[in-house]
Order: sequence, then C-alpha cells, then structure tokens
Amino acid sequence: MLNKKFFLENTKTLFYALIIAVIIRSLFIQPFYIPSSSMEPNLLVGDRIFVTKYSYGYSKHSFPFSPPIFNGRLMYSNPKQGDVVVFKTPADNRTDYIKRLIGMPGDKIQFIDSNLYINNIEVLKSKISEKDKIFCGANIIDVFTFDELLPNATNHKSVYLKNLSPQNSDIFIVPENHFFFLGDNRDCSKDSRFLSSVGYVHRDNLVGKAQFIFFSSDKSIGSIFLFWKWNKSIRFNRFFKKIK
Repeated sequence: MLNKKFFLENTKTLFYALIIAVIIRSLFIQPFYIPSSSMEPNLLVGDRIFVTKYSYGYSKHSFPFSPPIFNGRLMYSNPKQGDVVVFKTPADNRTDYIKRLIGMPGDKIQFIDSNLYINNIEVLKSKISEKDKIFCGANIIDVFTFDELLPNATNHKSVYLKNLSPQNSDIFIVPENHFFFLGDNRDCSKDSRFLSSVGYVHRDNLVGKAQFIFFSSDKSIGSIFLFWKWNKSIRFNRFFKKIK
C-alpha cells in the first residue's frame, strides 16, 4: 500500500512538473542549441541560447510539435529589423532556423557587387578586421569582418569571404506578412536567398527572439563530461552574453 501511494505521488509530481515545463517553454522562454556556423561570428556552434516566446505573440509553432489548435498569431507584435529570430522553415514548417531579420514586408532586397541593398540604398558597413578566420561547416575560412548598420540604426557584425569575387543576386521583394532573413556569415548561410528551401518567412512561422547565450562549449575539443578539458572546451567568456 505504501509503495503504491509512493508511486502515485511521484507520478503526480512528475506530471505537474511536465505541465509546468511545457507552459514555460511555450509561453515564456525556450532554450536552443546552435548547430551550425551560419551566424558566426555572433553565434558559434555549441552556443546554448534562450529565446523569448512572447516577443512576437503566439502561433501554433509556439507549442511543442506545432499542434493545429488555432490559426494565425495571438497578441502579435511586429519584430524589428536586425532582430535575431528563431523560426520554422517554410519548406516543412518543422525545422527550427535562426537568422537575422533583414527585410520587412514590402522591402526590396538585393546584393550588388556583394554589397547589401535595401530599397535601393546600400547598407553601410565598416571593415573592422581583415584577419579573422571562422567556420563554414567543417572548414575554416578567411573573412573580412564588418560592422553593419541597418536602416533602422541597429548594427551588428557580419562577415564575407575574402577571396569571393563580387556577386549580384536576384531582386527579392518581401511579400505582405512575410520577412526576409540572412545569416551573419553571409557566404556560408542557407537563408531567405534560397527560395526553394527557406525563402520568405510568414509571420506565423516566427518562434521567438534570441536574447542571450547561457552556456557555450566547443565540442571539437571534447565532451562537456570531460571535466579536465573544461578550461579549453567551455567558453566561459560567452556565458550570459546578450545577442545583438
């Protein structure tokens, strides 16, 4: 009898804990892991970040497994140009991507001679380094690092391959209720420029806004369980770093 009561009490406790965790994850804040180098140098592979779910209101994608419990967004708030956003890719409405919001509805986006233009105006960028090396998948590439200033006066770092010839892109005109996203690692990012796999992202696909890094480790050095390597594998300097 005692064992049965003990089992029931613990089952109830676990059930309530699960419900609370789902509510927090769905309505308030959710952790994410950065698996790719598309947002370097601002986000590194191995960063763990917190994303606020309430920043842009709620859609079915705010909840685990995107249940079709309602259409559209509730309590919608417009994202701002320059926000780092987690969203579900339009290709499958399931995969989480994280990129920087560059184009708002109605904006015209184009790369001309590898320079970014928004509504026919070149986005100003200042070179801050010519010696940086970052990852592109498993490869290390030489890049120029810039401080980039968007039309709404927000700024961030972006990187471009050193040895890439000037290139022009298609003209992208962002549809109503959609957004255009780019990775900060401009020549190593699958983003809204790839219309068949990402393309324009509907506002209902927004999951939340990336706020800060709470943990970071370099898995190429070793597992976090190898505590004797923590001085090299764990990036303590990135803990609680605000994402901008």
